[in-house]
Amino acid sequence: MAKKDVLLEKNGEIATIIFNRPEKRNALTHEMWKEIPGLVEDVENDRNIKVLVVRGADHTSFAAGADISEFKTLRADSAGAKIYNDATHKAERAIATMKKPSIAMIQSWCIGGGCEIALACDLRFTDTNGRFGITPANLGLVYSLTATKQLVDLVGPSQAKYILLSGKHLDVDHALRIGLVDQVFSPEEIVEETYKFAEGLCKKAQFTVRSMKEIIGFILQGQTEDNEYTEQLRNGSFDTEDYHEGVQAFLEKRKPQFTFS
Repeated sequence: MAKKDVLLEKNGEIATIIFNRPEKRNALTHEMWKEIPGLVEDVENDRNIKVLVVRGADHTSFAAGADISEFKTLRADSAGAKIYNDATHKAERAIATMKKPSIAMIQSWCIGGGCEIALACDLRFTDTNGRFGITPANLGLVYSLTATKQLVDLVGPSQAKYILLSGKHLDVDHALRIGLVDQVFSPEEIVEETYKFAEGLCKKAQFTVRSMKEIIGFILQGQTEDNEYTEQLRNGSFDTEDYHEGVQAFLEKRKPQFTFS
């Protein structure tokens, strides 16, 4: 059986998308970009899954950007680039807009398209070997508005300009200081700690988790006041079984057993 460059694994309530080209530092090909939306859709539609982790196959890399060998073929001109860029856009949007929470587990290189995918995730955990960069200025291309907005929303316009205009690689300390990553672990701890956090999310009230993710998305789109939909999310939560279970568990001083999936 031929080796697949992108894998989807499920373990209990956690799904994992794995970039499986460690010999190429998980450089992303056009076919890999095209496959991601379908895997995300699978995760969204599986009621047993509550959290998605995105990672590289091993400690050598998260993803070191787009496969440069395709630049002279699939991305040789604007027509080919549009086809390629549409695929990257759909992949990034699939992750960014999914209802369930996602975590990028970053080991070592997280560059270019790899960083774009990490930015699309809700959270980014890295080991101390993490290296970050988005390098369009080194190649003469332009990053998309939606992906650029993901970066600006996280680190602010000044740091976004520093990253995009300079093409420099950032170490873990810089990435953590500007908010590009959320947690830093040792290489020995990163896998265990990431999945421990994911398991913790699985135990929370899922209606709350997904609703709050959605509301934060509205805020990032510029919404500043509640509308009928967000009010319904808020008020409707009081009618859920999980709300009543959460209150009862609090009163009985025990851990809640939420059932919404």
